[in-house]
Amino acid sequence: MEMFLALLVGGLVIALVVVGLFVFGLRRRLIQRSGGTFDCSLRWNVPEEPDASGKGWIYGVARYSGDRVEWFRVFSYAPRPRHFLERASVEVVARRTPEGEEELALLSDAVVLECRHDDTRLELAMSEDALTGFLAWLEAAPPGQRVNVA
Repeated sequence: MEMFLALLVGGLVIALVVVGLFVFGLRRRLIQRSGGTFDCSLRWNVPEEPDASGKGWIYGVARYSGDRVEWFRVFSYAPRPRHFLERASVEVVARRTPEGEEELALLSDAVVLECRHDDTRLELAMSEDALTGFLAWLEAAPPGQRVNVA
């Protein structure tokens, strides 16, 4: 009887892990389904002084949605984006390559964009191709909207 119970519990744990991985993959496919997605690490509320420790970076997926970019954590089951970046509120302050420990925390070909979104300092790390698309999206603002892409 104890052996049966142990096998049953072990089987349930394995089944839960498989279902969890399936839901995790399904979520990613649903985010990408509408198109316009790119891998994008994010560091929110960045301090004024430079920090190359690599701390605070969260790997995610960003998706264009009209006049905003929706940012989703990759390692999450949440169906909704964690952050929204409104095109009219994004100001690109600087562009740089990862420094120090950041190189280990980010994807190998990442470029870091230092930005402001309203009163929040943030950094986005993405590939050169994604960066080109992001800057083009910012510059494609409707006439009369202020755009700053440094």
